[in-house]
Amino acid sequence: MLCSLVLTGCVQKTKTQKVVYTLNVSGVKNIETVGVRGADSPLSWETDWVMKPIVKDSLYQAEVTYITGYKVTEVKFTVNGNFELQNQENRKIRFDEKHTVTEVQAVFNQMQ
Repeated sequence: MLCSLVLTGCVQKTKTQKVVYTLNVSGVKNIETVGVRGADSPLSWETDWVMKPIVKDSLYQAEVTYITGYKVTEVKFTVNGNFELQNQENRKIRFDEKHTVTEVQAVFNQMQ
């Protein structure tokens, strides 16, 4: 019985976390695809989650819904399959605990 209490006491409750990523790529030329990759499902580091143009060759956006017990995730954006911020840390995205949607605004290849 003690074992079951210990095991169930460690489990974090999951909740739905929706994140709207908006990316400014106005400083990048010859854009074919824009995406976001990340550490937590449904994102991965191997495949782009496609971002759709709001303003072609300038602003792109994607909505990602996580089901997680974590308060933070890590991402990087891609243009034409190439990662931003080479040899730098990933972007850390803290989920908004007071609202149902977290909004992230970023500039490609620049930490803010």
